[in-house]
Amino acid sequence: MRIAFGGIQAGFWWYMAAGTVLLLTFAGIGLFRGAVPIDEGEVLAVLARHLLPGERIADPSVDTIVWSLRAPRVVVAAMVGGCLALAGAQMQGLFRNPLASPGIVGTSTGAATGAVFALTFGLAGSFLLAAPLFAVAGALLSLLIVTRIATRDGYTPVTTLLLAGVALNALLAAFNSWLIARSWEQYEAARRIAYWMMGGVTDRGWVHVGMVLPGMVIGCAMAVWFARDLDLLLEGEEVAASLGVDIEKAKRAVLWSAAILTGSAVAVSGVVGFVGLVVPHLVRLLLGPVHRRLLPAAFLTGAWFVVGADLLARTLAAPEEVFLGVVTAFVGAPFFLFLLVRHESEVAVSR
Repeated sequence: MRIAFGGIQAGFWWYMAAGTVLLLTFAGIGLFRGAVPIDEGEVLAVLARHLLPGERIADPSVDTIVWSLRAPRVVVAAMVGGCLALAGAQMQGLFRNPLASPGIVGTSTGAATGAVFALTFGLAGSFLLAAPLFAVAGALLSLLIVTRIATRDGYTPVTTLLLAGVALNALLAAFNSWLIARSWEQYEAARRIAYWMMGGVTDRGWVHVGMVLPGMVIGCAMAVWFARDLDLLLEGEEVAASLGVDIEKAKRAVLWSAAILTGSAVAVSGVVGFVGLVVPHLVRLLLGPVHRRLLPAAFLTGAWFVVGADLLARTLAAPEEVFLGVVTAFVGAPFFLFLLVRHESEVAVSR
């Protein structure tokens, strides 16, 4: 039996507690494990020096590895996973389709296009933040284009929005291919583009944490604020409007929240697939479709999932690294196919 606390079931709190334990466990392993073996006591000494008041001494080389390399990498991975999963949960709620993902309206591809543009024309080489800034701009510009195409007389049909997103995704993918083809003769640019398209959080520092943080905070705040509207939209636009929901305002807010979250994540990690598709789908199966439970649970699940996937990327072929996007695809794609086959079987039985 489940007991409700303030309208939220106890099962939700157990799920959040388990997810927090997983996140802390994977994060701890990520701090202790790496290409350079470091004693656990030295790692704890570095963390104590930076997180606790008082003057403490730590080995400078160990301090650099733990605090400047491993710690921000873990934090960035958690933020990227949370942002992508939260954006995916919003998209699935808005489109009332468990197969929806953050890139369904072109934001992921737009972000990739912005980054590839900056890398192809050498902007990223002269300015550290060029690729991330262009990625965010590409995500937001893509959403703006799609909504302008789909909106007529102040109304944005979800079906038209979806079709416009599919068309823009195809166009941007072709543009990306053209940009990549232009860069083949520039080895360094081509290598950086390939790394970006495969996704990863290698060599991410605290500056990248600072880059994704504002977008994450804004996107999360908007998602929580419009969670009730998403619940009502699941019942249909007519029902939601009759209950006082400003339909078009809610749609725009959800779309912009998802775009900001996706752009911020892709800006620092590149293209990391299946997180925004599989994670919210799984959480929805476990906790149900109520968004005040679904959204925070999806964020937490995405965080520990990507931190765990990055841990696998670092250790599977150590001292070499596997790309994060490859790991999430290997884990996410089979699991999603399993869910899809199971769903189709249940539909067939119900018929």
